Amino acid sequence: MRKILVNAIFALIGIAVGVTVLPTLWRATGIADVRLVNNGYVDGLTGGLIFYFFSFPFVEPITNLNTRIEKSLSSRSPGWIIFGSIFLIGGLILANIISIPFYMMSSLVFNTIIPLILMIIFGFIGFRIGTTRRNDWRSFSSKRKSSNDKLESDGQIIQQRSTEKEFYPYKILDTSVIIDGRVHQLAQTGFLEGKLMIPDFVVHELQLISDSADQQKRERGRRGLDILNEMKMDQTINYETTTRDYDNIPEVDNKLLKLAKEIGGAVLTNDYNLNKVSEFQNVKVLNINELAKVLKPTVLPGETMTVKVIKDGTEREQGVAYLEDGTMVVVEEGKYFINKSLEVVVTSALQTDAGKMIFAKPLHSLKGIQEKNPKKPADKKPSNNRNKRGERKSGKQGK
Repeated sequence: MRKILVNAIFALIGIAVGVTVLPTLWRATGIADVRLVNNGYVDGLTGGLIFYFFSFPFVEPITNLNTRIEKSLSSRSPGWIIFGSIFLIGGLILANIISIPFYMMSSLVFNTIIPLILMIIFGFIGFRIGTTRRNDWRSFSSKRKSSNDKLESDGQIIQQRSTEKEFYPYKILDTSVIIDGRVHQLAQTGFLEGKLMIPDFVVHELQLISDSADQQKRERGRRGLDILNEMKMDQTINYETTTRDYDNIPEVDNKLLKLAKEIGGAVLTNDYNLNKVSEFQNVKVLNINELAKVLKPTVLPGETMTVKVIKDGTEREQGVAYLEDGTMVVVEEGKYFINKSLEVVVTSALQTDAGKMIFAKPLHSLKGIQEKNPKKPADKKPSNNRNKRGERKSGKQGK
């Protein structure tokens, strides 16, 4: 169907070219007076047939280009298309206003070429402003709507404030939030509206981490890939992948921010630094650690767990272990059990914007303290012992 449409478009262009150009060609060849040849029907038919057969070499490249354009537009948000179109039209209108003096000149360079160049430049600038800063325009319009509107009803002045909030159709997953793993359970609950977007450059970074020489990084990377496969097999999760990449941007975090600006999405992460950079660049960010901060902690004091101490801590005799989701566990006296599995009891848990920290003690140390300080039996009463001693003493004195 697309090939037929391309052939038809070329034929229509050929008809227009034949009607306008062929009469000049007939006059140049001296057969302009032959009405059988030089008439509008023959000129249009001739030009249409020529362009129709001329279109066949261009059908395949044009259809492939059309497919790529459709794929690119389908991955864009409606806001990206709307704001881009509006500002593109605004740029073209501004270029035509500036070109009014040039239209009055007789030179072809001034009345045609320069206005065309101005339309290309201003149209491109308008399109870029509309697509790259649409979040700013959207927030600006929402602020205008949220201003107090005065409505008169029954002689009274009522103030109405808009409560509309922005909706981000795409939640772009960061590498850290995939490794964390809680995003899978969070998506299953249905609290995340819209689609989860997983860029290919994030998957590539997980692959590089899983191939790292560091054992800890390698395990975290493989955990992230396993979670992606679980999310892919989960039919309840609405996710989408994108092959869009930015070769001129080396950092993955900056690529995420660039992608979020282009598609009007929000970045889903638990990286504290990325959170701050996103706020600075006016990109919406959803931090899972902030969500966990207001919820009940998953680890409570007194609970026991088994961890593997991997390195020394910053304080004396401390050891550091990590859970599967990357949570740091600081173990007192843990430096003596490096590279060993140790059963510990949680003493406290601290949730910050940068993540969660768990403080624990070895379970055997608490058992040792309890054995050294056993509790006295409740049936032993000192007062009764004193009475017995008094009776014995009085008995001896009586003897």
